[in-house]
Amino acid sequence: WRLRERGHVYESRGSLYFKIATFPDYGRLSRLDPAAGAGQARIDSDEYEKDNPRDFAVWKAPKDGEPFWQTEIGTGRPGWHIECSAMSMKLLGETFDIHTGGADNIFPHHENEIAQSEAATGKPFVRYWMHAAHLIVDGEKMSKSKGNFFTLRDLGARGYDMRGIRYHLVSVHYRKPLNFTFEGLAQSQAALARLDDLAIRLEQFGAALASGGGELAVKARERLQGMLEELDNDLNTAGALGHLFELVRETHTTLDSGRFGKEDLEAVRDVLRAFRKIFGIHPGQRADLDAEIEDLIRRRTAARSQRNFAEADRIRDDLLRRGIILEDTPQGVRWKRRSA
Repeated sequence: WRLRERGHVYESRGSLYFKIATFPDYGRLSRLDPAAGAGQARIDSDEYEKDNPRDFAVWKAPKDGEPFWQTEIGTGRPGWHIECSAMSMKLLGETFDIHTGGADNIFPHHENEIAQSEAATGKPFVRYWMHAAHLIVDGEKMSKSKGNFFTLRDLGARGYDMRGIRYHLVSVHYRKPLNFTFEGLAQSQAALARLDDLAIRLEQFGAALASGGGELAVKARERLQGMLEELDNDLNTAGALGHLFELVRETHTTLDSGRFGKEDLEAVRDVLRAFRKIFGIHPGQRADLDAEIEDLIRRRTAARSQRNFAEADRIRDDLLRRGIILEDTPQGVRWKRRSA
């Protein structure tokens, strides 16, 4: 009703159309000049008469085979664009912060959302727009007819970890097309395995660490700051992950050198916790360390320090039966699960 009262819509054959000539900012988001008719061919003109081909429906007269409702406006159904404005403003208010969508929705859909919403309220509709590029598969657009259409259930049935799929989808900037391949997905799974391996190694070193360290802690804080700066820069997830894996490399180097201290441990853990919280990718089963196994390793370490080698060997053999292989190094005890 507000659009009608303010002179932004007109009726034609039972439908209501938004008159874009009444909204001077039309085309601002898509950088199109409505006066030049840019994008006109992409607009559905319907079979109804309109004052201008670029005007769009906010309420459509009923058609055979389509749903319709009887309302104060008349009999019919909402237009595609007005549905989104109505839902957004009902749930988020007349102005909200972030609106996302595919790049193909910029025009005409989001342009029309802005026009009808701001014309109705007189307020800014959205503060920030984020449009994702397309997901393509092996260089082609995803399509059921081409047989390259996959659901999460399909990928899970092939044995792929949901964490790896999530990582793969955020491994490129959202405004760049992602070419989905099974080779790329395998690489993403391998990247997460590197994080899981680091988490396991940190747990193994943690119990025996002495106070000290600090060089890596400084780097870890710098890496965390770099991650956050990349995310602040138009949600550059790829750049943030680059900082994360530089820290993984630096951490392994420091662990191998024997210069790893408790301060380093806590700083690296802070970065891993931030990654998990921000990206929603949590440790896999490989990193869910069994508390009983850790306790046995600590008991074995204590037995060795007391020169009770018989007890230490007994614990080692017990762990081996459970599929846990121990490796004694100058930096402490490392362990891994035996391959099947």
